[in-house]
Amino acid sequence: MAVEGRHVVAVHGGAWDIPEPLWEASLTGVKLAALRAFEVMDAGGSAVDAVEAAVVLMEEDPVFDAGRGSVLTSAGTVEGCALIMSGSDLSTGAVACVSNLLNPVSLARRVMTKTPHALLSGAGADAFARSEGVQQLPVEELITEEARRQLALYRKYRTTVTSLFNTESGTVSANGDITGQPQQVAQQDKQLASPQQGHDTVGCVALDADGHVACATSTGGITNQLPGRVGDSPLVGCGGYADDAAGAVSTTGHGESLMKACLAHRVTQSLRHGLSAAAAGREALTYMLTRVGGRGGCVVVSSSGDVATPYTTARMPWAYVRDRALHWGGLVPCQHFTEALSHVSPSLRPSPQPQ
Repeated sequence: MAVEGRHVVAVHGGAWDIPEPLWEASLTGVKLAALRAFEVMDAGGSAVDAVEAAVVLMEEDPVFDAGRGSVLTSAGTVEGCALIMSGSDLSTGAVACVSNLLNPVSLARRVMTKTPHALLSGAGADAFARSEGVQQLPVEELITEEARRQLALYRKYRTTVTSLFNTESGTVSANGDITGQPQQVAQQDKQLASPQQGHDTVGCVALDADGHVACATSTGGITNQLPGRVGDSPLVGCGGYADDAAGAVSTTGHGESLMKACLAHRVTQSLRHGLSAAAAGREALTYMLTRVGGRGGCVVVSSSGDVATPYTTARMPWAYVRDRALHWGGLVPCQHFTEALSHVSPSLRPSPQPQ
């Protein structure tokens, strides 16, 4: 049984310029996920159990770009990616470009526990899911109307993946790529949402009562990406990393930049060398921004239970539970709310998990 109050969990809902109509739902989603993960560990579950449970909840929430809320490739298809990692022995499982799974993170865990491999992709991953009896859904059930609207926008304006996370403000470039703010697009076409409204990754990190850490990350990719494109999310050291000797990290943001910076591993190395969770996260994000111009964010938990939620994009909804209190924020600068778990509204309690 877990030692009450010792375990820690932190989640993020993606680093991007979240439009105000999604603020409440995004915060509610990350709070529910953090509470679910914490309750798993309160009941004696491991850090790996907790991060999977949190990410499953967000994959099933259409407000996030993972599972049911996945965005569409340029071909109009869904390609999900996910990673899970245990800090106790560095075991890892990941899947890339899976087409019809509600919970790619659960398949990633099966890759970790039931195969000698670390990453399965495409048709092979889909076949493994079928062999394991993992629930597969018609792709139409994973596609929201907002995903269709976003694809129409990016097709119309030829916006590339680099415009989603890398600019605070910008212009329409010579080749037609939009890197501007929401009002610019509104002037061009009021019927379509802003190009800055590109969804991103979800993720969770946890420290359990036995001192083990874990991370999990899941994404539906970036709207209008080429079919077969793989970002940072399923790549160990990029989309996440967990090591009991240091801590755990789940990243979010511009995947190509995160890969170049090996951001998650960079954070854990800084933790190993004595930096705080906040300092380690800031250092890595600053390096990525100055070295390759990429923006993003991460949630970090150290092996001692130190937590941080830094980001360099406009917003990143986050929530964490530590010392029997729920913390959340990420939609306006310096936002940070705290509430004792004993005072959390019953409406924010996750529904019981099936036995």
